[in-house]
Amino acid sequence: MRPYAVTRGRTKPRSQLPMEALISTTLTARNEFGMLTPECQAISDLCREWRSVAEISALLRIPLGVARVLVADMSEQGLVQIRTSLNTEGRPNANLLERVLSGLRKL
Repeated sequence: MRPYAVTRGRTKPRSQLPMEALISTTLTARNEFGMLTPECQAISDLCREWRSVAEISALLRIPLGVARVLVADMSEQGLVQIRTSLNTEGRPNANLLERVLSGLRKL
């Protein structure tokens, strides 16, 4: 199915969702699995373990923007939990940035 149709024409999630945000399926999603769209079922299955939005995008072979919209919608419905590394000002955590920089330097 075309990404435009999957997201109902939306290109951005309603809330900020960084690609490194970790996503986990809730009990609600497991209980309502049969009622979910095929895309949301796939995300629900994949996120029985914590996964980043970027991993969801890559593993399901969907564009990152589509993954963000779907995950944000699922969060609003109580189907997934989201953990982000953003601080209260909406910026990435300095510790995370230092770890990323350190990892890049090791390459």
